[in-house]
Amino acid sequence: MIRAVIFDLWDTLVDFDPVAGRAFQDRVAERLGRDPDEFAALWLEGRAQRESGTLHDYLLNIGAPEELLDDLVTLRRDSTRSLLRPRCGAVETLEELRTLGRRVGLITVCSEDVPDVWSETPFAGLFDATVFSCSVGLRKPDPRIYRLACAELGVAPDEAMFVGDGANDELAGAERVGMRAVLIHRAGEEPPWDEVRDWQGPRITAIPQVLSLLAE
Repeated sequence: MIRAVIFDLWDTLVDFDPVAGRAFQDRVAERLGRDPDEFAALWLEGRAQRESGTLHDYLLNIGAPEELLDDLVTLRRDSTRSLLRPRCGAVETLEELRTLGRRVGLITVCSEDVPDVWSETPFAGLFDATVFSCSVGLRKPDPRIYRLACAELGVAPDEAMFVGDGANDELAGAERVGMRAVLIHRAGEEPPWDEVRDWQGPRITAIPQVLSLLAE
């Protein structure tokens, strides 16, 4: 029996907006006096460091002066706050899962701006466990991050379902620890990630469809 449902965040519960993401990068590049395209490439290259540590350490590592660090982190928080808008039916589904007695968890690969503003979002208080990669120093598909979430929820991996868009090899990672993995992608579109284009497991195109999978 599935006792817990664990969700990915980006392009699962919320839409990632690449335009807003690039706008943030351009603002930081301007503050640092860097070429916008070169800085965008540098920002992408630094994902692993940002998503498993602190923004201050990352910004120092790329040469940002200490006197600008707080301002740049604030810019990042403001950008992220504007992005953390739930997809249609997401909040209602999370609430219904808890009404049904299921534990609800989150595993997201993110930088520290996400947990910094989490309490200000519509998701605050809806999860029984939230695992942010930057806070635990682990990124998907490391098996330890899935086991950590399950431990915090008080369930065995084979009692948990993981729902995500497939980035970071997250679905195969969930399956490798014994979880049931579910792919979510937009209706009428193929998944954007090569590793899940031929996904043979369950698929959904909207978060509320998770509820129907619990009866299977």
